[in-house]
Amino acid sequence: MKQYPMKVISGGQTGADRAALDAAIDRDYPIAGACPKGRLAEDGTIPERYPLTEITGGYRARTRKNVQTGDGTLVFYRDELKGGTALTVSMALKERKPLKLIDISVVEPGLAVEKIREFCIDNQIGTLNVAGPRTSQCAGIYPYVFEVISELLGENSGC
Repeated sequence: MKQYPMKVISGGQTGADRAALDAAIDRDYPIAGACPKGRLAEDGTIPERYPLTEITGGYRARTRKNVQTGDGTLVFYRDELKGGTALTVSMALKERKPLKLIDISVVEPGLAVEKIREFCIDNQIGTLNVAGPRTSQCAGIYPYVFEVISELLGENSGC
C-alpha cells in the first residue's frame, strides 16, 4: 500500500515550517522546499541542514513555489489566518490545490493527525507542503506542529 505523504516541503521559516522539517528529518523522511535567496528567516539564515532551494522574489515567491510544488498544502494557525499564512491559503485556493487547515487553538494534536492522514490519503498527497506562522507570531506553534507531523509520519506505515 502506498504511503502518504512521501515527502515534506516548507519554506524553512521559524515556527511551523521548521517544525515540519525537523519532524520529517527525525523520521528519516525526505524534505525539500523553496526559500528566499540568502536563506532568509526571522532568526537570520536558514541552517544548511535543511536542503532548500534558494529562489529570487522573497517570501511571496517562496510561498508560491512551495504551493505549486506540493500535491497539497497543510496550514497550521491559531484563531485567525493572517500575514504569510493567509497568503499561503490564498495561493493554494488560486492554484486549486488540496488544502487542509488546522487551528491549533481548538484541534487536539491526536485529532489533527487523524484529519491530516485522511486528507493525505483522500487527495493522494505525495509531497505535502506545510505552512503556518513563524515563532514570533504564534507562541507554541513549533511544538504543536512537531508533535503532529512526527506522529503522522511515524504511523504512516498503516496508511
